[in-house]
Amino acid sequence: MTSVPAIFGGANVVPSKAVDMSSYPVSDEKTVPTPSDAVVVNDDGKEGASDDEDRVIVTGYDAAQHLLSLRDDFEPALTFRSIVVASALAAFQAFKPTSVGISGTFIVLIAYWVGKAWAAFLPRGDLQEKQWTEKGGQGPLPLRIRLARFINPGPWNLKEHTICAVTATSASNAAASITVFTAQDLFYNLPPNAKTVILSVISIGLFGYGLSGILRPICVWHVESVYWGSIPTIKTLQGLHWQNVKSSKPLRIFWYSFVGMAVYEIFPAYIFPWLNSISIPCLASMRATGSTAAILTNLFGGSTNNEGLGLFSLTLDWQYITSSSMSLPLKLQVHQTIGFLICFAAMIGIYYTNAWDAKSLPFMSTRLWTAGGKAYPISKIFVGGILDKTAFARFGIPRLTGSFAYAMFMANAAIGAMIVHCALFWGGDFVKAYKSARAGRFDDRHHAHMAKHYREVPWWWYVLILVFSFFLGLVVVVRENVTLPAWAYVLALFVGIVLAPLSTLLLARFGNGVATYNLSKMMAGLMIPERPVGNMYFSAWSHSVINSCAMMCLDLKMGEYLKIPPRVMFLTQIYGTILGGFINYAVM
Repeated sequence: MTSVPAIFGGANVVPSKAVDMSSYPVSDEKTVPTPSDAVVVNDDGKEGASDDEDRVIVTGYDAAQHLLSLRDDFEPALTFRSIVVASALAAFQAFKPTSVGISGTFIVLIAYWVGKAWAAFLPRGDLQEKQWTEKGGQGPLPLRIRLARFINPGPWNLKEHTICAVTATSASNAAASITVFTAQDLFYNLPPNAKTVILSVISIGLFGYGLSGILRPICVWHVESVYWGSIPTIKTLQGLHWQNVKSSKPLRIFWYSFVGMAVYEIFPAYIFPWLNSISIPCLASMRATGSTAAILTNLFGGSTNNEGLGLFSLTLDWQYITSSSMSLPLKLQVHQTIGFLICFAAMIGIYYTNAWDAKSLPFMSTRLWTAGGKAYPISKIFVGGILDKTAFARFGIPRLTGSFAYAMFMANAAIGAMIVHCALFWGGDFVKAYKSARAGRFDDRHHAHMAKHYREVPWWWYVLILVFSFFLGLVVVVRENVTLPAWAYVLALFVGIVLAPLSTLLLARFGNGVATYNLSKMMAGLMIPERPVGNMYFSAWSHSVINSCAMMCLDLKMGEYLKIPPRVMFLTQIYGTILGGFINYAVM
């Protein structure tokens, strides 16, 4: 069954590089393998599931060996229906006129139901071919059967399902840069045209993707690069396709929980919103007034943004709890908890000691303020995206709340800590990873399997993507009114190139990265002062490129765990990125 463009057909069989896997079948992505072709290997070399309930998962090696299955059914991945469903979900996932967040797991479930319905209600090509063969059919298949095989080749499989999730994610990476265009229109009265939006989004996304390809040895192929936050999605995908409700207790629990949460969410979302945030101290002091009420709100409030620190608050709404921290390493969660405690103490200390005249402004806020404590009139200060010095002299230098100033200081300090940490602890890994890749030695059994059975994407493909995306962005800054000089554009990309490997490595090994937008905007403010729109574009081609690179590496790793052919992943991610550029503009 031909399910992949001809340029990929027959181009995925490569000789063994790292481990002896001669007993594995080789896939040329042109034929549908029989069930006996599936590869499932445990630590002891025996066939079966790779999950080991008795193991404690501590390192990335533990996860690769005992948590994530090596199974590969060699199913077709890039099919007509997978592209159609993926395109629809890419638009639905992020580019919508509402602010309601949609999780990746929800997209996985939607894709599962749509794919299952497609396979069930449209004529199945494999069944029609079987009936035709049983009736004595010989020679070329009739046109109706070939058409059915193209539209609905067989059961909805894991790899098609993964293609949908990856395409939606690749398209949603553009959401990080969309804020530039909306702010440019809303706050500076400079509505961007279609060429600016589409070319900018594609340039940012593809440049990040090009970087991810260069970073594959350390950020994708390395056994410790796990991307812990993606594990629930991977296990959900595998469970939906490899298990059934009758025989799988985890799958039954999953569906019971899903139905229970869906029914329960009606209460905190519509009937009883008080469940969103429950603060016992605030409830106990409802009659407090004056300064006492203000102190209690600052310390214990938190049901709305920037209301307070939310100390000892509880929530019974899963939309607030989320599952984001449930797969993160314990060491990361411990360090985050310590950071929260330090943050609480610092913000309280700054405000109540009146450091930086903090008491003259709200306790928490991310807005800019005048010296008199009023909202800073940004629209009057900047005309056409350029600073009006007369208006600036009238309203003065904007002020920040103490909490926001502290947050920005720590955000910049975190970047320095990231650089030092990566250099001290992982500097040697960079060199070793590229040497191992050059020699064909891989510690991750999942990548060793991929190297055995599928052709990798050549390096020059990613270099070509980098060059192409660079010139797309250059067209925008030279031809469009974005107030960003070409030399600043080049420096923005240089910042992204330097910081992307470090931030991606943190995300890969700890499950959380470091935000770099503060550094990007600070550098832009120094190099191109009085140009806020240019500042945002500088940040887009530095911070957003870093974010895009990290998310693309995450998807590449997920593709390895789910055994998606690398060249299919390449096509899928590029398609999703370009699709995101057009949908971005259409919805904006």
